Amino acid sequence: MPSLAPAPRVLVVGSANIDFTVATAHLPRPGETVTGGTLLVSHGGKGANQAVAARRLGAEVRFVACVGEDASGYQLRAALEKEGIGVAGVSMTDRAATGTALIVVDAAGRNQIAVAPGANWALTVEMVERRVDDLAWAEIVMCQLETPVATVAWVLGEARRRGRLSLLNPAPMRDEARELVALADYLTPNETEAERLSGVAVRDPASAAVAARALRTRGASTVIVTLGAQGALACTADGQVSIPALPVAVVDTTAAGDAFNASLAVALGEARALPDALRFASATAALACTRRGAQPSLPRRDEVETLLGA
Repeated sequence: MPSLAPAPRVLVVGSANIDFTVATAHLPRPGETVTGGTLLVSHGGKGANQAVAARRLGAEVRFVACVGEDASGYQLRAALEKEGIGVAGVSMTDRAATGTALIVVDAAGRNQIAVAPGANWALTVEMVERRVDDLAWAEIVMCQLETPVATVAWVLGEARRRGRLSLLNPAPMRDEARELVALADYLTPNETEAERLSGVAVRDPASAAVAARALRTRGASTVIVTLGAQGALACTADGQVSIPALPVAVVDTTAAGDAFNASLAVALGEARALPDALRFASATAALACTRRGAQPSLPRRDEVETLLGA
């Protein structure tokens, strides 16, 4: 049911990209050209996706990022502002182009993604230090790994110092991210990321639980491993919680993980119990799989509640 509490205040620190998505019959093999596809140009980047998803679910959202001082950068900033997201923390640089992602999606909704980070890697610690008022304002702080690890580490450390709830989505996985595990209240890897972070081979929910427990011993308060069609599994100090994925007609899985993370943050900000928060996140991610593109696929709150039968 909709919460009667004030809207949670979510700060997202992360990336913003322009996405070029081609839908094809199958994903190309090395050296293969697959023709006959259709092109969708849209807005993406894990950070921006999570900010938009949280806003569409009813949160108050501020976004800290860096885009190029180019047409794409101005376009992204304007679109985020139109969503009702606070963009005072979106810096612009003339030293790098706005981040760009090239995405291929097959008929089953699977994707291949190549990213030119551009200005995302120009988001420095000094830039986020200037946004301490946003950290003071926030109740929940979200980060991913499409910006410099040093910047993410500073944000998570400052969030902990200020007693703010933090959520780290360790994607795309980078080896140096292991140092961030102990800074996260909620760590949300997928199977591959959980395996690389923990050193435990993840093949099924049982092995995912082993990996999650290993990551908890390294300092993460709660570890949630997303398992695609097999749902998600959470490991907490009180035990383990599993939830199934909702069956939907999959069109494009791009941004499904971002939808999951943002909706989890919103639900936690509404003080929902973890099983309920996970169901809400699972429904949001499922709906994101039913549409093409990253931000165009992100659902609004009434759609999620309808799917859940609220």
